[in-house]
Amino acid sequence: MYAIVRCGGRQEKASVDDVLTVDTLAGEVGSQVRLPALLVVNDGTVISDAAELGRYQVTAEILGPVAGPKINMIHYRNKTGYKRRLGHRQRYTQVRITEITAGKPTARKRAVAAQAEEDKD
Repeated sequence: MYAIVRCGGRQEKASVDDVLTVDTLAGEVGSQVRLPALLVVNDGTVISDAAELGRYQVTAEILGPVAGPKINMIHYRNKTGYKRRLGHRQRYTQVRITEITAGKPTARKRAVAAQAEEDKD
């Protein structure tokens, strides 16, 4: 089972025990965060219906802050003596996916399933 989750401005593929590097999250090391699922694949069944996705919870544990790769920038203007060197390292947070769980179906889903059973008979 795996899920596509939204974290920050990006989407990540997440399964249990994966370690993801995501945009900086508020929270202390060891705390739990919930990530919204956009798509769930369970034993070949793809779930993308928004009503059904609301049941699924993707829980992750914050491992700590990390820094991305160093990006070097150089500004240079010809014949003026202007040179400038800049550097940047983006800050990220590492999280470990601890569980992907499905809650109980909503009352509407139970009613639709019951109606389908009645129609079969």
